[in-house]
Amino acid sequence: MSSALDAAGITDPRLRAAYLLCRRINARHGKTYYLATRLLAPCQRPAVHALYGFARWADDVVDHAGGHPDERAARLDAVSRELFAGLDRGHSDHPVIAAVLDTARRYGIRRSLFEDFLRSMRMDLTVTEYPDRRALDVYVRGSAEAIGLEMLPVLGTVCDEEDAAPHAAALGKAFQLTNFLRDVAEDLDLGRVYLPADELAAFGVDRDLLLWCRQHGRTDPRVRAALADQHATTRAIYRFARDGIPLLHPLSRPCIGTALVLYSEILDQIEASDFAVFAHRARVGHLRRARVATAGLVQVLRLRSRARGARHLPAATRRWA
Repeated sequence: MSSALDAAGITDPRLRAAYLLCRRINARHGKTYYLATRLLAPCQRPAVHALYGFARWADDVVDHAGGHPDERAARLDAVSRELFAGLDRGHSDHPVIAAVLDTARRYGIRRSLFEDFLRSMRMDLTVTEYPDRRALDVYVRGSAEAIGLEMLPVLGTVCDEEDAAPHAAALGKAFQLTNFLRDVAEDLDLGRVYLPADELAAFGVDRDLLLWCRQHGRTDPRVRAALADQHATTRAIYRFARDGIPLLHPLSRPCIGTALVLYSEILDQIEASDFAVFAHRARVGHLRRARVATAGLVQVLRLRSRARGARHLPAATRRWA
């Protein structure tokens, strides 16, 4: 990691320690995501770790910090106050926030994206289900699309960033919807359903039936049909997101392509299990992840070799190579 910090020009010892903490959070909690980040240029990785570290920290305050909902709300409000005060004054003493503030400054990440994200985190404190797709999209806008848009200036584009933005947002959304399908049982344990109620009702499914499936560890045929419908919706979003990969800087494409393949293969596993999401958690095996990552690494090495041999390169490309 020290070489990545050097490549990114991060020299302050406390800031380096902050980024190292975010890297550890990413490596511990987001294994597929972390594996894909290894395919980025070293100078990009600290920023990605910082964005992940902040998102994970805030999410844990909501879901895993324990205590009464009012206590969790107070802790989330404290996170929000510290972040936005830090954005105003340019620094924070909290290491995770210090790293994300530095990343936001370096890459010009919009304040509104952090506002959207924290708004969705607050929804998790009180909202337990979503009546329709429109309501769910409000949540996903902050919980997932905002993350994709925060990442975009770090990844770089070969076009106007606005042209790539819808695809970046869609990739974040596709990842989130994949999580919703994979984690139906775990989300029920937290009292939440992240699947549109009206779309479930079209197949005769409601919360009680989902709870029955959770209790018995098997998928009722009506639930299977409803999940297959959600699966198809998510697949379509992946297809749109994939169209945005050629719009990214060439040296960023293997990372995002690898993440897309690995996450979309979770959908493959869900489908192959006949939507047995109440019996086990779908995952991509270690060997398959290694193979996909290796293929991505081969692409990276080829691209860096070409970049070194090119005469006329943007400054960022020369630095990344």
